[in-house]
Amino acid sequence: MQNNQKVGKVTLGRSGNPPPPVYDSYVRENATFFSLVRNSDFQGILSSIDSVEERFNKVYHYDWVFANDEPFTPAFIEHVTARVSGSAHFVHIPAQFWGYPPWIDLDKAERARKNMKENKIKYGASQSYRHMCRFNSGFFFHLPVMKNYKYYWRVEPDIAFKCDLFDTDWFRFMRINKKKYAFVLAPLELHMTVKNLWRSTKMFFSENPDLLHPDNSFSFLSDDNGDNYNMCHFWSNFELGDMDFFRSSAYTKFFEYLDQVGGFYYSRWGDAPVHTLAVTTLLSKDEVHYIPDTGYFHNPNGNCPRDDAIRRARRCSCSTRFEHTWSRGSCIPKWYEVNELEKPSYGIKFKNVHKFAENEDADEYDDW
Repeated sequence: MQNNQKVGKVTLGRSGNPPPPVYDSYVRENATFFSLVRNSDFQGILSSIDSVEERFNKVYHYDWVFANDEPFTPAFIEHVTARVSGSAHFVHIPAQFWGYPPWIDLDKAERARKNMKENKIKYGASQSYRHMCRFNSGFFFHLPVMKNYKYYWRVEPDIAFKCDLFDTDWFRFMRINKKKYAFVLAPLELHMTVKNLWRSTKMFFSENPDLLHPDNSFSFLSDDNGDNYNMCHFWSNFELGDMDFFRSSAYTKFFEYLDQVGGFYYSRWGDAPVHTLAVTTLLSKDEVHYIPDTGYFHNPNGNCPRDDAIRRARRCSCSTRFEHTWSRGSCIPKWYEVNELEKPSYGIKFKNVHKFAENEDADEYDDW
């Protein structure tokens, strides 16, 4: 029997599925899955939930938070609630977290979208995509329901886990090992979408040098001692994070600085490079963790363990033909080199295969 209870703009639900008896007394971490979804993402998020539950959460029964800039439909709430093994929370994002801030020049933003559309840049013409990136960069962890949790694990529609992950409670791993951010994929960003982001980041730290962690991972971001951004970034569609970090004064100051610059709208800054620039500069190397061998797939990239023993132990159903982690265009090799980690036998040397445009930081939109 379902028990849905509305509390303000948050709807609470529970599937009623009992946990396995062996885990009746398991003490879960203060953590939740988080998904930003639309009602139209219904089938895609059900597929993702089924994958996460089967490969991990059927053992631990962590909660889920689903957020939408529009109210969820009753059908969405009913069917999603029935699929999760923990409590489900459905949030209508408040207006102050979704939309243009007052300092944005709307005409200038429109010119930027038109320019990107003409240049066939993915999501370049979309307003909602920019609102989403800004929300994921600076606001999701401030939602009232999210303030009840310390850790989050982000899940998007149409993702899949092709290997079992329940041999480790990754939320507990984060706490015990004092990790504040974890990732699984690190591709190269589209350079056309991050115009002036590197320049703005360097300006921020020139004004706030005390915030640069002495044991940072800054060298992961650049191949020429900081002159240029090498486009390496952690793919945020699968990330685990400590929201105390994202709510910290250091991260807040960093985000607000970038937000005032306007790059979410005058360019198409994504939350993935923003998160990456933040955690590699504001945190120590030891506080950022790479999770290998997850069997995680999000088109067009994915991870599939190449070690046969791991594939058998984790019941992986993926093909290494689609493995992106140790391939050209992946920054995982760079992460290993920066952190002086021993690469697997099939590891390769990082080589940036990105084709950069000349004068990438040249002014294009007035002061852009």
